[in-house]
Amino acid sequence: MGEEDNSYKQGRKKKGMGRKARKESFSFDGDNSNKNVSGPGTFRPKKSSKHQNTLEPQPLVIRKQVDPETVKYFSEIANLLESNGVDFEERSVICGNALEEAKGKEFELATDYIISHTFQTLLEGCDIEHLCGFLQSCANIFPLIAMDRSGSHVAETALKSLATQLQDNEAFSAIEETLTTICKVIVANPVDMMCNCYGSHVLRSLLCLCGGVAIDSPVFHGAKPSTILAERLNLNDTRPFGNDSVYCQQGFPSLLKFLVSEMLKCTSEDIKILQVDQYSSLVLQTALKLLAGQGQELTQIILILLGCKEENSKQESFIETTAVGEIVGLMKETAYSHLMEVIVGVSPESLYDEMFTKVFKNSLFKLSSHHCGNFVIQALVSQARSQEQMELIWEELGPRFTDLLEMGRSGVVASLIAASKRLHTHEHKCCQALVAAVCSPNESPRCIVPRILFLENYLAFEDRSNWDWPSGMKMHVMGSLILQAIFRFQSELIQPFINSLISMEIDHVLQTAKDAGGARVIEAFLGSNASGKQKHRLIMKLRGHFGELAMHSSGPFTIEKCFTASNISLREAIASDLLAVQTELSKTKHGPYLLRKIDIDRFANRPDQWRSRQTSKQSTYEEFSTAFGSGEKNKPSKSDSFLVDASKNTSHPKDLKKMREEIDHHLSSEKNAKNYMANDIKKAKYKKSHAAPEMVGTSKKAVESIQQIPFLSDDGKGKKRQRKDKPSKASKKKLKV
Repeated sequence: MGEEDNSYKQGRKKKGMGRKARKESFSFDGDNSNKNVSGPGTFRPKKSSKHQNTLEPQPLVIRKQVDPETVKYFSEIANLLESNGVDFEERSVICGNALEEAKGKEFELATDYIISHTFQTLLEGCDIEHLCGFLQSCANIFPLIAMDRSGSHVAETALKSLATQLQDNEAFSAIEETLTTICKVIVANPVDMMCNCYGSHVLRSLLCLCGGVAIDSPVFHGAKPSTILAERLNLNDTRPFGNDSVYCQQGFPSLLKFLVSEMLKCTSEDIKILQVDQYSSLVLQTALKLLAGQGQELTQIILILLGCKEENSKQESFIETTAVGEIVGLMKETAYSHLMEVIVGVSPESLYDEMFTKVFKNSLFKLSSHHCGNFVIQALVSQARSQEQMELIWEELGPRFTDLLEMGRSGVVASLIAASKRLHTHEHKCCQALVAAVCSPNESPRCIVPRILFLENYLAFEDRSNWDWPSGMKMHVMGSLILQAIFRFQSELIQPFINSLISMEIDHVLQTAKDAGGARVIEAFLGSNASGKQKHRLIMKLRGHFGELAMHSSGPFTIEKCFTASNISLREAIASDLLAVQTELSKTKHGPYLLRKIDIDRFANRPDQWRSRQTSKQSTYEEFSTAFGSGEKNKPSKSDSFLVDASKNTSHPKDLKKMREEIDHHLSSEKNAKNYMANDIKKAKYKKSHAAPEMVGTSKKAVESIQQIPFLSDDGKGKKRQRKDKPSKASKKKLKV
């Protein structure tokens, strides 16, 4: 999650699902972790203590040796399918016939290292009838197949093949029946499969399939720590889970609820095992994300995982006072801390409020100090629902910025800064506390940004007052993220950070721009509402180095931001630097895009025309700023003619970006440029002059009206498309009346 503690990172690592065989076992179950083996080639499923007296004893499963004739048959099938002489229809028939031959021997074949690969190919190429037939036939031993190193891939492939068939409405009922059969077998003894490194992976895929989510979705199959951190520092007021965009296929919601609720109908001893096991934690995290927004059902499941009574979900108080101490202690366990991060993210508001008050209040700094618990606090802070909660968080953590940074808990600080911006409270206090943590009152504020960029190196330095810029060292990831969050604040709150950045030496600015994290900091500053003069000072320090910078992986993005925030003379300087390295730059990944964006070919061949087009764009931006701005007459001077200054007149930088893209699109054609500027800008002014009285002078509503003006666009044949909202003749008559 960007923190420095290695023990927590190690806890996040899962056992690989790789297919490489170990020397000691080439066929069956090379990794026997979490399995009860009763002898060579045998497997006896462990019975859950809840079902010990209610279910009949399960028979001993003996893995038989695959006979040579069967091995030869599937070897020939594999060779045939690998050849290019089989068309699609023949392939489906061959796969179906081969699966028919496997009936009664699914366990032995699916867990064989070699034949399991062939099985994957068969399941990918067969029709839905044979696919469901295979799963129905081996449903009783599906958990055993899923818990095997080779068999887990077979089970995973079968589920993915089912997902691809969901588009066929006629196959839906057959798929639902098959999945229901498998789920009933799993819930009879869920603990073993949930705590198995291979079985848990298959179980997560099954949950995704039932939930209508793509099986390979990174959101539910172990999102990267950087992705989770980006969600926490996102200043948009959105929930990280339950996003409709990931629900890309038809699901089985009732089956999902059945599977999750039955898996958790265990004894208290089993629940304690599931709480601290790293593989079951992954399964439960997936289940919670899929059930986000389900209200009552979700609350019941969360209470079980908190160790509370399920019946409390129907009462006013959810969490018993006696359970608080145990919950706090569990958050110091690696697996449970991951689970708790998801719990605070998906909890309904009433349950979140009670957890905040009963469990976390007065324990925030204590948990933040722990190498596992601090990640739960990051999630809690990023999900703060009100300014009142933020006030309580600030009372415990606000005065401890220095302590948190010195302990390596910079993620907590970053989450607190992002939450203060999102909730619009304690913003100035956050900035002051961060400055005080890295710069003493008797030191120059110029050192603020450099010290945060190299936060870990600075904090580890013995004599911090004599710390100097370390040359050639990679910048601190979390430090750069903190600065990115800071530059989203209003400029009057962050002047010490702005002055520190623009006063950096030229070599230091260039080194920052070449660093992946440092480049994002510069981009965040150029996208902030700092004054044009301040941005100009920073861009001037990169003048003459844009060609060198463009050859770095992150350089083109920074250059594009600089180009957008520059005046005409500085744009020429950027274009000249890039023209000198045009040949080398065109061979890089992002080089061709940057060359097209800045129009280097036109700059080289027709510089006057290039300059005229850039002037037209700048004039058009200013026209839109005037037409849709807040009404303030603060036009930029010639010496401070930055396009980004238009952002001062709007509270929606994303809308401004869309506006610029529209303008760039229309001005890309010489033929359309004049019509666009003459007609659409005139219409824009007309809409403003005829707006309702409450609209005039209101920047937010004025910016939103930009999207309501449909631009005339080129249809690719040189003709203009008509406006879709063009009034009919009847409506025109009404307007005249």
